[in-house]
Amino acid sequence: MRVNKLEAVKQALEDIGVYGLSVEQVRGFGRQLGQHDQFRGSTYALNLVPKTRIETVVVDAMLEDAIKAIVDASHTGELGDGKIFVSEVLEAVRVRTGERGDAALE
Repeated sequence: MRVNKLEAVKQALEDIGVYGLSVEQVRGFGRQLGQHDQFRGSTYALNLVPKTRIETVVVDAMLEDAIKAIVDASHTGELGDGKIFVSEVLEAVRVRTGERGDAALE
């Protein structure tokens, strides 16, 4: 995801009731194949573009709403908007209370 879209995505998720989020500043490239820059008259490739990776876990009933919120808040229509990967979480446990499953996510 684009670095400048983090606050919009965070707010969009909060608006639908998703409050747990982990964020990492990462570098990578996709179809845009990095960027090119000039320094003292020479062009050089910046193969890894700064990106933001977010990770959140939601109950199944909120999955489509969360995807829509992320897409709506981060879409520019340009290469580099990012991707969403959905994977199954087998178990969640809230360490403080011992709650498990969906109760641990509320």
